[in-house]
Amino acid sequence: MVTATRLSDGAVSAVDYRCKAGETEAPYAEWHEVFSISYVRKGTFGYRTRGRAVEMVAGSVLVGHTGEEYLCTHDHHVCGDECLAFRLSPELTEQFAGGAAQRRHSHLPPLPEMMVLGELAQGAAEGRSDIGLDEAGLLFAARFSELAAGTAPAPLRASAADSRRAVRAALFLDEYSHRDIRLEDMAREAGMSPWHFLRTFAKVLGVTPHQYLLRSRLRHAARLLADEERSVTDIAYDVGFADLSNFVRTFRRAAGVSPRGFRKLAKGERNFLQESLTAPRPE
Repeated sequence: MVTATRLSDGAVSAVDYRCKAGETEAPYAEWHEVFSISYVRKGTFGYRTRGRAVEMVAGSVLVGHTGEEYLCTHDHHVCGDECLAFRLSPELTEQFAGGAAQRRHSHLPPLPEMMVLGELAQGAAEGRSDIGLDEAGLLFAARFSELAAGTAPAPLRASAADSRRAVRAALFLDEYSHRDIRLEDMAREAGMSPWHFLRTFAKVLGVTPHQYLLRSRLRHAARLLADEERSVTDIAYDVGFADLSNFVRTFRRAAGVSPRGFRKLAKGERNFLQESLTAPRPE
């Protein structure tokens, strides 16, 4: 009835939940194994916990506290629902949901502050954004924490030491961009929490770590496409893309042409160059 597809692992793991239950399905008790924040992207269901019952619709946020029991009901004609859930490590749970105000919340109604970040996270999950899925999860968790506690984030001032850490991390990412590098691994090397590392890196360099990693891969790919005769598939895997279609889609979004088209452009093929200069740009 419910399928759960793990999209990523680590301190911030993402799971895609899809439920096909209808109004004839009897609810049964379940519990949250770890702390999680879920974005309801489609459908509707009832959520009962702590003696309260709320209706979840697209845009709602479900907050699951470790060990808490709950019931999901389906009393409406709509069949099924879909959620993107972020499960946090104990350390991140304490950081984002350790306060009394955050612990009181079992859900949030559809709020614009959460919905825009939920859609950003969904775009990352589908490969439509160069934001990392773990980065999107941290942004989503941080915004929940702020709204639940009723506080605004303090402005970040990066120290000289933090700036050096960010630059060293960027140099490492550029040199080893062909590797599978996770945000939490970089944060650990820098001696920071993942959230502080993400904010510091973005403050110092103007892009997130995953954006920089992805753009380093694209830069290396462009150089190889221009200088070598290896296949596009080999180049995609060599620079760090695990999926050829994702590489082609990402490269086209960045360059305005496909990898093969870019290779022709780099070789100065006159007909292709004229077509590229006169073709309408994508919206």
